[in-house]
Amino acid sequence: MKKTIYNKYDKTRIATLPRVLFEGRIVVVWTEREAEKAVRFLLSQPVLGIDTETRPNFRKGPMHQVALLQVACHDVCFLFRMNRLGMSPSVKRLLEDTTVPKIGLSLTDDMNQLHRLGDFEAGYFVDLQHHVKEIGVEDMSLQKLYANFFGQKISKRQQLTNWEADVLNDHQKGYAATDAWACIMLYEELMRLEQSGDYCLVKSEEVKSE
Repeated sequence: MKKTIYNKYDKTRIATLPRVLFEGRIVVVWTEREAEKAVRFLLSQPVLGIDTETRPNFRKGPMHQVALLQVACHDVCFLFRMNRLGMSPSVKRLLEDTTVPKIGLSLTDDMNQLHRLGDFEAGYFVDLQHHVKEIGVEDMSLQKLYANFFGQKISKRQQLTNWEADVLNDHQKGYAATDAWACIMLYEELMRLEQSGDYCLVKSEEVKSE
């Protein structure tokens, strides 16, 4: 039976879906020594998911800088505290790597924000927003894409919390790790569907006319 996906997912359906949460190990990285070890491990993996978090600004004025860089493989996610690390040599090595695909969403924004911390030449990155268009999906948000492809909900409740806090709570860690890991899941499923053709694209106009 072919998987049904939609060119535009009905946002009102998301609240009814079961919640998905990264269940692997989460490691917080504070120092360059820890970052070096984390990067060595990450670059030994076949694929990585990547995302960033920035402290929200509720008033007009300059934006805060990236506070967190989360990088996941299938079962481990490292949370790099960028507000403490900055563009350290190991983080720069990770971002400039050209061997391991790093999957993200709206990567132009993430790259622009990371460049504010220091210069680097972006390596091997894959933006899901470009690839979903190839099979006719128009939604660009991670929450809608995950709901569309997997029928599960990624909670965004922690999105506007303080990512510069001295200690991140478990809810923040879980949220950050899930966003990075979900990019891998979407990428692998998208590749599977593209190669197998095992899907049926339903357009929102067709749903409304039923």
